[in-house]
Amino acid sequence: MKLLGYVDSLVIQTSIKFAAFIFISVSFFYLGKHWSNGSRQFIFFSRQSSSETTSPLIALSPNLNKEFNISALINTPGPYPVKKTRPPPPPPPPEFESFGILDENGTMSDNFKIGEFDPNLVENWGNGTEIGTETGKEDVKSTFRVKKFGFCGENMREYIPCLDNVEAIKKLKSTDRGERFERHCPEKGKGLICLIPAPKGYHPPIPWPRSRDEVWFNNVPHSRLVDDKGGQNWISKGGKDKFKFPGGGTQFIHGADQYLDQISKMVPDITFGHHIRVILDVGCGVASFGAYLLSRNVITMSIAPKDVHENQIQFALERGVPAMVAAFATRRLLYPSQAFDLIHCSRCRINWTRDDGILLLEVNRMLRAGGYFAWAAQPVYKHEEALEEQWEEMLNLTTRLCWNLVKKEGYVAIWQKPFNNSCYLSREPGTSPPLCDRADDPDDVWYVDLKACISQLPENEYGANVALWPARLQIPPDRLQSIQIDSSLARKELFMAESKYWNEIVASYVRVLHWKKFQLRNVLDMRAGFGGFAAAIIENQLDAWVLNVVPVSGPNTLPVIYDRGLIGVMHDWCEPFDTYPRTYDFLHAAGLFSIERKRCNMSTIMLEMDRILRPGGRVYIRDSLDVMGELQEIAKAMGWHPTLRDTSEGPHASYRILTCDKRLPRR
Repeated sequence: MKLLGYVDSLVIQTSIKFAAFIFISVSFFYLGKHWSNGSRQFIFFSRQSSSETTSPLIALSPNLNKEFNISALINTPGPYPVKKTRPPPPPPPPEFESFGILDENGTMSDNFKIGEFDPNLVENWGNGTEIGTETGKEDVKSTFRVKKFGFCGENMREYIPCLDNVEAIKKLKSTDRGERFERHCPEKGKGLICLIPAPKGYHPPIPWPRSRDEVWFNNVPHSRLVDDKGGQNWISKGGKDKFKFPGGGTQFIHGADQYLDQISKMVPDITFGHHIRVILDVGCGVASFGAYLLSRNVITMSIAPKDVHENQIQFALERGVPAMVAAFATRRLLYPSQAFDLIHCSRCRINWTRDDGILLLEVNRMLRAGGYFAWAAQPVYKHEEALEEQWEEMLNLTTRLCWNLVKKEGYVAIWQKPFNNSCYLSREPGTSPPLCDRADDPDDVWYVDLKACISQLPENEYGANVALWPARLQIPPDRLQSIQIDSSLARKELFMAESKYWNEIVASYVRVLHWKKFQLRNVLDMRAGFGGFAAAIIENQLDAWVLNVVPVSGPNTLPVIYDRGLIGVMHDWCEPFDTYPRTYDFLHAAGLFSIERKRCNMSTIMLEMDRILRPGGRVYIRDSLDVMGELQEIAKAMGWHPTLRDTSEGPHASYRILTCDKRLPRR
């Protein structure tokens, strides 16, 4: 039985193997016949159906009588592949040479110092040599050449183009109202085309705060003020090489600090550094009033005309105190309405009551609602007939202006401006001066004539409700809503974004490169926006002041700047600026040239920048790529040392940063 079972199992296994062989054979036969189209085919036997008895029983392959290249089917070994080798690494970049404030990463360099003489700042500088541009950037190429600018004559060392235009001043029909002290700019194409030379023996300015008390004689070599005002404690000669500033003035010969204490005691609401933050000092002398207010967290715009004491503003700027050349004459000053918390006049030699009080009406326009006017002059305290008449005229005019005489003590009288229009509207009909028309824009100041009318205050009390200092620096003010700007974003968002942007940039300079150690004092922001750059200087506790310039080609943001507790001015950069040569340590221009080049030549602006920049000073230009080639060319033609750098956005951004050093040139 076991044998029979074994035989049955063997038969079954054999049958399975035979069936598998038959199945595999049939499968290959089917694949060979039906799936070899386009390939070599063999002769197959085919069984025809019963209906096709006349057909041959043998089918021929379609490859019959065809020739094939059998050698092509044989894999012949070709050349062995060559192993690829890596290219050698590129050579290291050349050592970076820095001439400006920022390094190749867009951060501040350590070699920015003012106050000590550096012989490396002096270089030979001839006239008339043609130079080209070496940008160091493949995507910035200059297709033109600029001839090297030569020096102006020695008689132009203190030249202010729009205030020293002798030809235009001679053509004036009248100068009775101070017209000769106003702007009379050269005609287009006849502006500055040379470099203003520095005085012989010029030194980098003495650093602040020491400069408050002394400056180099050779930097402002004029002794007339010493002769005229030496007995009034303004200025004195300190040895052969310096001027000294004891801190006195015509009405406060015992010192500015004592005088400021007196004002605070007279009106306790005048809290310097809190409620009172921004002041205008009219007829400032050498600006000791403003210089001593800085220690009380008050910033003062000190102004005076370029008159017989023509260098008083130059002394103020050399000391490191905010100041501008300006005069009360026939046009509005270049400051907005409600700009100043207090306006001060100490023997400023201005007849406030002339022409129906038109000059005091200009003070009223610039004075903030609820602000103060302090007048220290002989009519306040002297009992002479002519002076008493002047006092009565002043009382009558201020009453019609709805000013309140808060205090009169000694030689100082202080008035306060009303907070709203209610007093103006309740005056007797026909009272002079009248209210200005509602259509009159009190913030329109560029070449606008003075008007013998009272500028009305906004009905929504914009400008009156500013916060106390220092909170007001970062709080979006009410007048932000009145700025005419094209934007789909909320104005407050723009305000906060600008402040954050500049604060982060300046904070990085302070943190990484110890910018607080830099002896930086006078700063000009040439396109200030809402004043974010100046606010960042303050937030990072840098001992510098910033004059914010709002170009006429853009929106008028000056009211916002003053509401923040900063100072600024309106200006057209196609014309020269109202300041002396060698005024600023640092010029900041963000997005300026790409806009202004549509209106004026960029070399005009650059030459003006050179005029007002101190030797040893720096320039920071952040602008679009397409203007950088020309700016570099002009910078080299002026003897600057430009360096082009990427922004933090990287090398593919459409903006670049151009930093320039101005060294002390030698003929």
